[in-house]
Amino acid sequence: MQQSLTETVKLNKKQKPDKKRFDFNKFLKDCKKQKYLILLCIPAFLVVLIFNYFPIYGILIAFKEYNPAEGIMGSKWVGLKYFEFFIKDPYSLIIVKNTLLLGLYSLLWSFPAPIILALLLNEIKNKYFKKIVQTISYFPNFISAVIIVGLLKQLAGDDGLFNIIRSFFGAPPVLFFAEKGWFRTLYIGSGIWQGLGWGSIIYLAALSGVDTELYEAAEIDGANRWHKAIHITIPAMLPTITILLILSTASIISIGFEKVMLMYNPSIYEVSDVISTYVYREGIEGARFSYTTAVGLIQSVVAFILIYFSNLVSRKVSETSLW
Repeated sequence: MQQSLTETVKLNKKQKPDKKRFDFNKFLKDCKKQKYLILLCIPAFLVVLIFNYFPIYGILIAFKEYNPAEGIMGSKWVGLKYFEFFIKDPYSLIIVKNTLLLGLYSLLWSFPAPIILALLLNEIKNKYFKKIVQTISYFPNFISAVIIVGLLKQLAGDDGLFNIIRSFFGAPPVLFFAEKGWFRTLYIGSGIWQGLGWGSIIYLAALSGVDTELYEAAEIDGANRWHKAIHITIPAMLPTITILLILSTASIISIGFEKVMLMYNPSIYEVSDVISTYVYREGIEGARFSYTTAVGLIQSVVAFILIYFSNLVSRKVSETSLW
């Protein structure tokens, strides 16, 4: 019996195909065939390499008493000193809270908006009207944050459109940019308006691959538009929604500083100051390079953890994941 098992194992080992070895000549031939595609990819590769990978060397600043005159390698090593400073600083709780609330509210309101628009556009049968709506909704994406905030300040000024509407209903004027309660509303609302149309492109692309015969079969079975959206359209969008939701989880903690910096002022720091603006203010204006590098590193690590665990959950509960 033991001999027969040994022979079976040996036979199985012989039947297993050998691992393919890397053929360098074949690799060169494939590169030669795809040379034009490779040339197109080189600029993007260089941009990522220069702006995303080369700066990683600067992470060392977070663990050193950085002195520009001595350089990164010449500066004194202090270990986790600046990480402890940030954790023990009472103000860190405020900026972390502001960042998380702004990120969560943005995800809660901004993420579903393009999905809803894509579902609505998918129901429009008139091609010309559909193109006009798409063009109008895409346009704000090409407006810079400076112009967006400038428009907001005009609309929310003392004699702006928002106060004119309030006065029409008998309400007193409001200094929107000086009121703490209005900051998140203005930030998230303008973000939805700016990214609504552009975000719907990906979902419309996903819907373009849906077989029209599915809708026809559903109509024969007596399904209305609501039934078709629930049972055909949304399931077709679900893999795309899942991937984008995983990628969006990092934005909960990684909020860009440009728009916030343009909108905030000392009177509303209590709700508007986030990690990225704090890093900019302390690092660039205050020249606390080591400390702010440590804070930025913490933010990046937390963003990575959020993406990792959201991908893990998605992989457990569905068949869609980034890796």
